[in-house]
Amino acid sequence: MALHDDPLWPRAGSWPALDDRDVDLALIGVPAWRTSLSPTGAGATPAAVREALRRYSPALMDGPIDLGALRVADAGDVPEPDGPEGEDAVRALAATAAARARLVVALGGDNSATYAVAQGTGAGGLITLDAHFDLRDGVSNGSPVRRLIEDGLDPHRIAQIGIADFANSAAYARRAADHGITVITLDQVRRRGVADVMSEALEVAGAGGGGIHLDVDVDVCDRSFAPGCPASMPGGLSAWELRALVRAAALDARVISADIVEVDATADAADMRTVRLAALCVLELLAGVGGRS
Repeated sequence: MALHDDPLWPRAGSWPALDDRDVDLALIGVPAWRTSLSPTGAGATPAAVREALRRYSPALMDGPIDLGALRVADAGDVPEPDGPEGEDAVRALAATAAARARLVVALGGDNSATYAVAQGTGAGGLITLDAHFDLRDGVSNGSPVRRLIEDGLDPHRIAQIGIADFANSAAYARRAADHGITVITLDQVRRRGVADVMSEALEVAGAGGGGIHLDVDVDVCDRSFAPGCPASMPGGLSAWELRALVRAAALDARVISADIVEVDATADAADMRTVRLAALCVLELLAGVGGRS
């Protein structure tokens, strides 16, 4: 469907290619899908999110503030991000983007993308917004946190927000505890509120320098908001809670990279609500960068 053209209502998206100039935010596409534990068309999602961004304006109403004044660039996709060679290519593109941008945002793809993106940007801490621990054995979208730890990421600098009942096993919960990971459950988010839990997570992940990577697994949301996520459950976070958590993280300059993952654009509802939520998370990240002191 053609979108209405109004010179007084500029649209987000359609950002220029990344070149040798510094930018506030750089997008990269990581359409990983081959090791997903659930059948997925997540490889189609980066393109779908870019298209959905055109439905929104880069403007905040508290001001108003025009985020269009920020410099945003798109570094394109890694064509085949799965497997060792693909992960090397993701690391290289993420490193290139990180050298030019205050914040690198990777559009997944499944959650396996987190592993190579976080390594490519050189993050020393990790915050996950996810219903799942992602500490499984093997190589899959269920294992990026375990793989990062095995490659040297200090588990005491990992904070996991939104961990849900009935979405994990007791064995993996014990594994997280044994590693010393800070776990903030879905129920705790509801009791404590967005600002409190994100403040704790930033202090945990930010201790020791090296920057923080934010993993935004959209399946942390209630299934009514995220039907395009294979593992989303009834009772998860609302869309506004996810967006608020994302912006709260991005306001902190220690957050140097983020990914938005686990959205299957080919399985979304007819109104593409999951893809649109992912696009809004990109804009919340941009708003966070724009609000940094």
